[in-house]
Amino acid sequence: MDAGSQDGPNRWLRDALKRARAIARRGAPPRPAPRARLGLALAGGFARGIAHIGVLKVLAEHQVSVDYVAGTSVGALIATLYAHGVPLDAMERLAVDTRFKDFGRWTLSWLGLASNSRLETYLGRLCSARRFEELRIPLAIAATDLGTGAPVYFTEGELGPALRASCAYPGMFLPVQYGGRTLVDGFVSAPVPVDGARQLGADVVIAVYLESGPPDGQPKSVGEVIGRSFSIMQTYAHRAWAEQADVVITPDVTRFGWDDFARTPELITAGEVAARAALPALRAALAPTPTQPSRARNERIRPHLPAAGALPALDAREPQAQGTAGA
Repeated sequence: MDAGSQDGPNRWLRDALKRARAIARRGAPPRPAPRARLGLALAGGFARGIAHIGVLKVLAEHQVSVDYVAGTSVGALIATLYAHGVPLDAMERLAVDTRFKDFGRWTLSWLGLASNSRLETYLGRLCSARRFEELRIPLAIAATDLGTGAPVYFTEGELGPALRASCAYPGMFLPVQYGGRTLVDGFVSAPVPVDGARQLGADVVIAVYLESGPPDGQPKSVGEVIGRSFSIMQTYAHRAWAEQADVVITPDVTRFGWDDFARTPELITAGEVAARAALPALRAALAPTPTQPSRARNERIRPHLPAAGALPALDAREPQAQGTAGA
């Protein structure tokens, strides 16, 4: 084959290389902005926490992907089930049938009126995971260290003791001895665990807050005295968590009692209504805005609480779960 016969293919190859170099000089097309990592922070509230299921239903309906979840007290229970991938309708069925005896056992102690040791068995009805590492979604469970007054976020190790600690309502349930600490309900120091979701890596955090209602008549038991006292404290507590959240959803659950498990359908509806109202703020928070922080900070739906006091500083590295559960 002579040189002339090779000139055509060679010229085509040279032209192709020139075009490739020209494209390279112009630069590759811009990449789409990465999706913001979404975290969910679920508050405590005994039976009122069933409203969280309604919020989760609306997020699923609108295909909102949650990357991280954190929970306090009953919020920790719902968060654990959600992180494990338990269907929402299964959570609803469990909630309807729940009674105090399923997770609590009355006892005589100077430290509390009941033990929540049954909570681990209760969790096992729907969740086969025993450790944080077995969950599908990264989870943080908030508890309070009575020795330091600071919140403690569990993110690894055994689920059962961490959940029991998060649900150890002071005065009602015995404190939980775990990992060398004396632990009580996360509600005391982290009523809505926004910090926990941030520590896991969330860019945008939805906080779901459950406000208790006004007192109804005179308290009739020690449990009611304790519950009302903490509700009053909650009303006047500093809202640092709300300032750190991008969207705050507040289901209207003030008319429900702490043990209104039988009213599960109404509680779920309350969560759904509040979540739908918050969708515009959520979409704004998740919209790519390279030159601005989350736009939803000026659009969030906030609980109406007076500000007072301050929360203790967070120990961001604690703890590594180990040891055995007490109480």
